[in-house]
Amino acid sequence: MSEEEPAKPAFDWLPEGMEPLADGEYDAIVLGTGLKECVVSGLLSVKGKKVLQVDRNNYYGGDGASLNLTNLFEKFQAGEAPTNMGANRDYNVDLIPKFIMAYGNITKMLLHTKVTRYLEFKSISGSYVYKAGKIMKVPATPQEALSSALMGLFEKRRFRNFLIYINDYDANDPATHKDRDLNTMTMRELYTEFGLQPDTHQFISHAMCLQLDENHMDLPAAPTVKDLKTYCDSIARYGTSPYIYPMYGLGGLPEGFSRICAIHGGTFMLNQDVEEILFNESGEAYGIKSGNQMAKAKLIVGDPSYFPSEKVQATGNLVRCICLLNHPIPNTNDAGSVQVIIPGPQVDRVNDIFVCGLSSELAVTAPGIYVAIVSTIAEKATPDEDIAPGLQLLGPILKRFTSVSTTYKPTSDGHTDKCYISSSFDAASHFEDDCTDLLDLYKRVSGEDLDMNISAENVEGDY
Repeated sequence: MSEEEPAKPAFDWLPEGMEPLADGEYDAIVLGTGLKECVVSGLLSVKGKKVLQVDRNNYYGGDGASLNLTNLFEKFQAGEAPTNMGANRDYNVDLIPKFIMAYGNITKMLLHTKVTRYLEFKSISGSYVYKAGKIMKVPATPQEALSSALMGLFEKRRFRNFLIYINDYDANDPATHKDRDLNTMTMRELYTEFGLQPDTHQFISHAMCLQLDENHMDLPAAPTVKDLKTYCDSIARYGTSPYIYPMYGLGGLPEGFSRICAIHGGTFMLNQDVEEILFNESGEAYGIKSGNQMAKAKLIVGDPSYFPSEKVQATGNLVRCICLLNHPIPNTNDAGSVQVIIPGPQVDRVNDIFVCGLSSELAVTAPGIYVAIVSTIAEKATPDEDIAPGLQLLGPILKRFTSVSTTYKPTSDGHTDKCYISSSFDAASHFEDDCTDLLDLYKRVSGEDLDMNISAENVEGDY
C-alpha cells in the first residue's frame, strides 16, 4: 500500500481554493537569489528566523549569476549554443563584471559568515589603464612603478611622496593629517599640494581610487582617500592586483550564502514565479501569491524586479557586453585574468569604461576560450557607441551578447510597507558600494548593524 502524501497545513488566512506555498507561514520571504538577497537570508536564518527564498529563474544569482553556455545563449535569445567551443559544464560566465577588493568589505563579509569555507579564490593577474591610445599596466610593486611609462622620473618622486602620505593617513589620528583637513580640502587641491600633474590626477583617481567620473575632484577628499587606501591595502595583500575572484564565477557567492540559509532551515524554491506581492488595507506587505498558492510573512525582502513600479525608482542605465574570444585581451601580457580601465576623459566620455577579462584559469570557460565583459554607464545614442572604445581593445570576437539594464533603488526604507528592497548592482568594477547598500539593507531588515570588525587578512583560511 502506497504512503499517502502528508496533508498540507490549513491556515485561517488562506482564501477558499488557495493552497499554502511550501510551509505557508514564515518570518521573512526573500524574492530573488542575488548576492544581497542571499546574504540577508543567510544572516536571518542564523538568527533563528524562518525564511522562504524564491527565484523566478532556474539558477541562483539573479543579475549576478554565472551561466553555462546553454543558459547564456538562451538568456540572450541567441539560438543554440555552439558545440565546437568545449563542454557546456566548463562555462560559468558572469552577467555582471565585478572583482572583489582583497581588503574590502565584501571580503570581510565572506569571512564573517564563513562562506570562504565553500569557495576558492585566486588573485587577478593584473590591472591596466588606457592612456593616450595605449594599454598600460597599473604598477603593483615599487619596481613596476619605477619602470612604468605612465609618468616621468620627477613625477614618480612626487607620486611616491603622495602615496607615503596616503599610507600613513589615519582619519582618526590628526597627527597623520599634516595640517590638512580632508573633509574640506578637495581631491583636486590635495593632488595639487603634492605637485602632481593633471594626467597623474586622472590615473590615480580612475585606476586606483576607481572613481567612475570626474565629479569627485571638487568634493571633499576624505571619501576618495578612503577608497585609495582600500586599493593600496588590497594590492599589498597579493602583489599582482588588488582583486580576487572566486573559482567558477561570481555566481558562487550567492550560492555560498544560500548554503548558510539552507543549513539553518531555510526553504529555497527556484523556477518559481511570483505573480503578486500581497498588501493589507494599511499598505503593508504580508505575503506572495503564485497561481493558487500563497505564503505569508512578517516582511518581504527582494531585488527591485519583484516589486510594483511605485516601490522603486530608476537611477540610470548600464550597458554590458559579454564577448567570447579565442585569445587573451591584446597588450595585457597574455593574462588569463585582467581588468582594463578606460577613463572617460581619455575617450571623450563622462563615465569610465571597464573591461573585465577571464579565462579557464578561473574555471569560467573551456580551455582556449576567453571571456571579456565591457561595461559602462549609458550616455551615448546607442549601446554600441557606449562600449566601442572597449570593444576596440579586444581583437577578433567569436560571439558577443549586449544588454542595457535599468538600475533601480527603493523609494522608501521599508519600515512602513514591510517591503525591504535592495538597489541594483552599480556600474563600478568592484563590490564596495554594493556592500554598503547590503549593510544598509540588513540594518533596515534586522534593526541592527552587522559587525564588520574583522580583519580581511586571511581569505583562504579558517578563523
